[in-house]
Amino acid sequence: MGQQEVYDFLTKNRSKWFTSREISAMLGVSIGSVTMSLKKLRKTNIIKYKNTGKRNTFKYRVEK
Repeated sequence: MGQQEVYDFLTKNRSKWFTSREISAMLGVSIGSVTMSLKKLRKTNIIKYKNTGKRNTFKYRVEK
């Protein structure tokens, strides 16, 4: 499991925001793997993210 799978998932679902837990459940991989991949993708500015208002919870999607 890597960044590419997470990026592909977000690309296929461009119109919706997802939390890392939702991505983890839909891909059937651990939350830790998804979180690490999202952190790396955030550094590249390929994906957008926003805080949900809850402690350390973000929503993600691919830049349109």
